[in-house]
Amino acid sequence: MAREFPYRMFECKIINSNNIKEIQMEIRILEILNEIKSLIQGRGANQWLDIGEVSNQTSVSKSTIRRAVQGGALKASHRTGKLLFKVTDIERWLNG
Repeated sequence: MAREFPYRMFECKIINSNNIKEIQMEIRILEILNEIKSLIQGRGANQWLDIGEVSNQTSVSKSTIRRAVQGGALKASHRTGKLLFKVTDIERWLNG
């Protein structure tokens, strides 16, 4: 009967002058991936964009966005005196 261990085996590397740069590069790649992950996770329901940002990110004209708001197809906030949109509402509108 084979015995299972409750932990994973990790690859161990012997550090020498030849692979220090490789290890540093791997660490930097992991740092960048973590930054990207945190940026993606930060774009949730609480993030608001103005009409210019929505237009730039979606390649949809401002007039088309305004028509969608007037027609009720896209939710927007008017509280600050300018149109603000939740990222989730924009995604829902674009995906139908």
